[in-house]
Amino acid sequence: QVQLVESGGGSVQPGGSLRLACAASRSIFRPNAMGWYRQAPGKQRELVAGISFAGSTQYADSVKGRFTISRDNAKNTVYLQMNGLKPEDTAIYYCNTNPALNGWGQGTQVTVSS
Repeated sequence: QVQLVESGGGSVQPGGSLRLACAASRSIFRPNAMGWYRQAPGKQRELVAGISFAGSTQYADSVKGRFTISRDNAKNTVYLQMNGLKPEDTAIYYCNTNPALNGWGQGTQVTVSS
């Protein structure tokens, strides 16, 4: 059964940091590229960071230099380290393959506010 479980969200002040984790079922994690997506209220879901199975990364311009995506292939887990958070980063964050080919997990809420 396809499963994606995101965790690590929370509420932080501008400039703060969070580390998100996504545990995926082996059937979709290997050997696929994975991505972190986010959806803010009233906006479409967007890809913010992607990572190939070999570790090559890509980032949306809005998060370059602040977010870092990584993966642990032994644990079927993908991470998103978020530094220098801004109010406009507030959204529900999801992981999926890149491109997204599976159903979505519940996501994890990130709120950046003073």
